[in-house]
Amino acid sequence: MVMSALNELSSAVQQRRSDMGISQTHLAKLSGLSRATVNELENGKINDLSIRRTAQLLGVLGLSLNISAPRPKSRQSEGKSPALDLAVRMASVSYRESISAHELQQALLTGDYPDKFTPHVRTFLDEASVTMLAGVVEQLHQENGVDRVEAWQRMREMARALKTIRAIWQ
Repeated sequence: MVMSALNELSSAVQQRRSDMGISQTHLAKLSGLSRATVNELENGKINDLSIRRTAQLLGVLGLSLNISAPRPKSRQSEGKSPALDLAVRMASVSYRESISAHELQQALLTGDYPDKFTPHVRTFLDEASVTMLAGVVEQLHQENGVDRVEAWQRMREMARALKTIRAIWQ
């Protein structure tokens, strides 16, 4: 059972890191772990990783550990808003005019957006949680067939063009 969980963790970390286009060295730096630890984890050769260290690593990648409830809960999550809807609310909170989900989606699909939405796009790329970014990437993949790696790369290019300061885009 423990080995299965470590295998799932290894696979998820390697896949997300790869999708995001960051190296093991960069991930190690962002998460406060050694590159050797990241490498051992990804290759399934790590025997133990503390919950604190695991949480640090997963937080950088926008992943989380989920623990199944001992009793089923009500199905509240069925009413969840799609990631793009949540992202535009977050990106527009400080601005008089809001960017729409469609406009943000088009920006992320093409790299183009009206100048008036530059602050919104910069805010999204600089301040959205990695979990939210990953949700948006997944929504773009599911709804538009966008390759996940390409979606992360486009966001990285946009972030660099906008001179964002966030470490994951460096």
